[in-house]
Amino acid sequence: MFSHVMLGTNHLERSKTFYDALLGTLGIAPGVVDDIRIFYITPTGIFSVSQPINGLPATCANGGTIGFAASSAEQAAAWHAAGIAAGGTTCEDPPGVRDSKMGAYYLAYLRDPDGNKLCALYRM
Repeated sequence: MFSHVMLGTNHLERSKTFYDALLGTLGIAPGVVDDIRIFYITPTGIFSVSQPINGLPATCANGGTIGFAASSAEQAAAWHAAGIAAGGTTCEDPPGVRDSKMGAYYLAYLRDPDGNKLCALYRM
């Protein structure tokens, strides 16, 4: 459905350190940097982090979440732990199984150093 997803950052190097560690737990190679952006290129799409082109400060979306697919509950837990160790902060409930009308999920939420809300999701 998506060709790419891009989040804003005010600190490109800090974001690269964070996302290299976080996405590395999902088997994604370190990001490639151009002047103001970092690109994580996969066979199914691109995740990018960018300093705003208009020169204004980056802000996080209120109500927005970017979800990353995990291949197991253990991988989602490792994703969360790597994010915390790299400067993220936990948010929502602690990582764990949640039941819904669509089935059970293992969810792990955190915020990146710029305040963007992220989630690792494993469909059980």
